[in-house]
Amino acid sequence: MGKVIIIGGGASGMTAAISAARHGAEAVILEHTDRVGKKLLSTGNGKCNYTNLRQGLRHYRGESPAFVLPVFEQFGLEETIAFFKELGIFPTERNGCLYPASGQASSVLDVLRMELRRLGVSVLTERSLSSVRASSGGVSVGTGQGEVLGDCCIFCCGGKSFPKSGSDGSAYPYIEKLGHTIIDVVPALTAMKARQAFFPSIAGIRADISIQLYIDGRMACEDRGEVQIAEYGVSGIPAFQVSRYAARALKEKKKVWAVLDVVPYLSKQELEQELMRRFSWKSEKTCEEALIGLFPKKMIPMLLKESRIPLHEKAGSLGKKRIHDFSAYLKRVKIDITGTMGFEKAQACAGGVSVKEIDAHTLESLLCPRIYFAGEVIDIDGVCGGYNLQWAWSSGMVAGMHAAVKASQERDR
Repeated sequence: MGKVIIIGGGASGMTAAISAARHGAEAVILEHTDRVGKKLLSTGNGKCNYTNLRQGLRHYRGESPAFVLPVFEQFGLEETIAFFKELGIFPTERNGCLYPASGQASSVLDVLRMELRRLGVSVLTERSLSSVRASSGGVSVGTGQGEVLGDCCIFCCGGKSFPKSGSDGSAYPYIEKLGHTIIDVVPALTAMKARQAFFPSIAGIRADISIQLYIDGRMACEDRGEVQIAEYGVSGIPAFQVSRYAARALKEKKKVWAVLDVVPYLSKQELEQELMRRFSWKSEKTCEEALIGLFPKKMIPMLLKESRIPLHEKAGSLGKKRIHDFSAYLKRVKIDITGTMGFEKAQACAGGVSVKEIDAHTLESLLCPRIYFAGEVIDIDGVCGGYNLQWAWSSGMVAGMHAAVKASQERDR
């Protein structure tokens, strides 16, 4: 029986250990916090959106997103659903997102831990790394409590997002010492900070808004949905979806701004017609009153002020030119992006071990035999909706399987 060491006890680490054990290896998890699966408990607002029925390459990002395809061919959506059903997780679906019927992320962690126990996987907590060495004779992982020897090793140590969970980037130096390249790691799926002074006055608003992100004058990406306005800028899924690009561009000292369409459900022509009706010369309302029902009440003073329209001016006095300019502003509210909320608030991170240095079918290092990678430590990240967990399950299963097979072969030599 070969022995596989798994560094990290998160989603990919637990899955890799289960896969390795199911394929006949002795599996050992080394986790540097006091327990496994901490980050998993916070996913999906504590309900654990563990995958998504809508799969496809467009949901994954990195320098080479197609890297995920050979992995998903071996363990994809159907295999994931079956795996968790086998463990006891009955799925419920909401807009393509799958959650456990219990509505609790703790259920997913519980069944994974039960399977680890059933398979006899050793889980060693509070084991901080001090060294990782690989040779033709095996792998040695040094910790503060001593050395662990094995035939293969899988890095499942996460990235830098939500460091309180243990995903703090502390394993990157050991990966680099093995010869690997780390693509700059930046926060992803996080809120963005903006320079404009009006944000505190509209904080707390949630509205259907389209976000277009511009980097050095070119549109990089866009998304639409419920945006949450905060004192510092914008949050909510649309902001999360574009934040990885903003974070990387800002790190590269590029100029970043966003354009908000606060009425994405109307074309510019339709909006202008609606405003013409509301600001009709027959109207006895003020400009502020005329916009009630079209925008959240708290947002109206800001929109008028930014367009230099007095709140109490009579709606019928605006005229076509000012209405035209106002509608143009509402479709393109420009905000200057100054930063993100950082790794502490990020649900995931972008960057990691370059996929050019990893075998896409086995997830074994192309530079250092016996070393494997899975999960967020690789330069692959998903959009909101369970895609990062799908990558964790799939890559963990595939790396665990191939590491177990190799470990057994090495023992038989």
